[in-house]
Amino acid sequence: MPIRPENRDRYPKNWKAISAEIRFGRAGSRCECAGECGRGTHEGRCPNVHGQPAYGTGSEVVLTVAHLDHTPENCERTNLKAMCQGCHLYYDREHHAQTAAHTRALALAEGMSPLFAIEEDQ
Repeated sequence: MPIRPENRDRYPKNWKAISAEIRFGRAGSRCECAGECGRGTHEGRCPNVHGQPAYGTGSEVVLTVAHLDHTPENCERTNLKAMCQGCHLYYDREHHAQTAAHTRALALAEGMSPLFAIEEDQ
């Protein structure tokens, strides 16, 4: 998943190497999600493989690295999991909702339209 510009300095300088090692080394190019994403679409380990058609949708799989605690500074290998874009987005859904609500609240406090804040979050 793309790193938002305002969060870039929260990642270590060698993030690209860490990410590649997790996705292609440890995970062998396959999603490591074993249901913790909460989608309920697969039993056991997710079958999606980077660059291949995704099960169910046929879209091309993009393997990402999820921070299980949503903290980019925490790059302990036990906190990182290779996930296809579907599993990663679903895993992060509550975190994204909290971030969006916070952004809207800040916009309101600054006198901006919350609709503007919603557009900014997407």
